[in-house]
Amino acid sequence: MAADAAVTWQLDPLQVFPIVVFAVLYWRRARTLAHRGSPVPGRRQALFATGLALIVVALVSPIDSLGEESFLWVHMVQHVLLGDLAPLCVVAGLNGQLLRPILAIRLFDRLRVLAHPLVALPLWAVNLYAWHVPFAYEAALHHDAVHALEHVCFFVFGALMWAAVIEVLPGPEWFGTGAKLGYVAGVRLLETILGNVFLWSSGSFYATYRHPPIWGITPGADQSFAGAVMMGEGGLVTLIALAWLFLRLASEGELRQQLLDRGLDPRSVRRAVRYGRAEELLEPR
Repeated sequence: MAADAAVTWQLDPLQVFPIVVFAVLYWRRARTLAHRGSPVPGRRQALFATGLALIVVALVSPIDSLGEESFLWVHMVQHVLLGDLAPLCVVAGLNGQLLRPILAIRLFDRLRVLAHPLVALPLWAVNLYAWHVPFAYEAALHHDAVHALEHVCFFVFGALMWAAVIEVLPGPEWFGTGAKLGYVAGVRLLETILGNVFLWSSGSFYATYRHPPIWGITPGADQSFAGAVMMGEGGLVTLIALAWLFLRLASEGELRQQLLDRGLDPRSVRRAVRYGRAEELLEPR
């Protein structure tokens, strides 16, 4: 006999309240900048809002109840929302001006090192693999505090990983667009390895999902679907990210050459092109 799956919406104030606080702080800062004549571009605000909306969907919709109690693949959907798509959108919605009040606090300014690519990538990888170890995964499913910690870790380390690519704040000089192409490829290689483990393993890793078929989906198929979700989402995001980086690499090369032909300082040209400030070099002094 097939088991039943719980399809419920649940609004937990402890989960929603921090999201509301972040939204209020963001738009207060954006309004302040607009009054100062430095408005935050609309696309950034839209991306930030999208990121917060994805977090709400992951935590409030039936994705949460189905993922905890019935389907590993649904739980994987929740994790890619919280650990990849939402952090990507939130980070893409930020810029240096928005973060300036936070970075004025010494502790947070020192934490900028966590977004260094040689720090962010290992942290992201260790976090991803550690939480999928059966002991940690089961602990998160059975203890609310551990589950909340898991979600926070997925989001935070996902945001740090994407921050190195999007470079809201200046990164190391060597980490240009070409290096970022390799970085994104490395991220997806690590994720693909784990996704393949789920996709091709015959037995279920987690006791919670070893139950009679639900809606005709066996535990083995459920685990394979989870691997497909991880690899499918990762593959799509990777294609988009690589296409963006390739186009950026081509445009940067052309613009850099134009500025160098004007006899401008090569190092100043590299930095200006990298951070979208080439027009500053063309202004009369």
